Amino acid sequence: MVSVDFELRKKVMDAHIGDTLKYCYQCNRCTDVCPVSQIAPDRYNPRGNIMASFLGINLFMGQKDNFGIWGCTVCDTCDEICPQKIELTEIFTVLKNMSIAAGEGPDYYTTQASTIYDAGKAIPSQPAIERRREQLGLPKVEEPDVSEVQKILNVTKLNKILNK
Repeated sequence: MVSVDFELRKKVMDAHIGDTLKYCYQCNRCTDVCPVSQIAPDRYNPRGNIMASFLGINLFMGQKDNFGIWGCTVCDTCDEICPQKIELTEIFTVLKNMSIAAGEGPDYYTTQASTIYDAGKAIPSQPAIERRREQLGLPKVEEPDVSEVQKILNVTKLNKILNK
């Protein structure tokens, strides 16, 4: 039996600017133009995600394969093509945030976030890169102020999500 998750429905409705979400005509244009759904049609369907979310049906949490929400690359193609101007990528962001809060985000996502938190940037300096920069006469890359980056990320509560 499928139950309605009213909290999910409220978050989806709150995330969508305006009240046009209820006017989704199921034209399927979002899915037709989505590059991810074209290469993974059995695993990713923007229209299905939007309709389930709008109805408060949580098809996304507790799944072994959460590609259904993490497949979105935020290319915004669906947003641009939607005749009702539904901001699908905003709704997908809500679903991804819920996934992270439930501890179900993909490892690659939290690992990258942890690297940024610890090093202040996504790709820490590597000796080989520094040698090449020196050989090319380029200046050393200035190290970020990690404490400043962490201060910003702590405001978003990333430290609590990452248990830091």
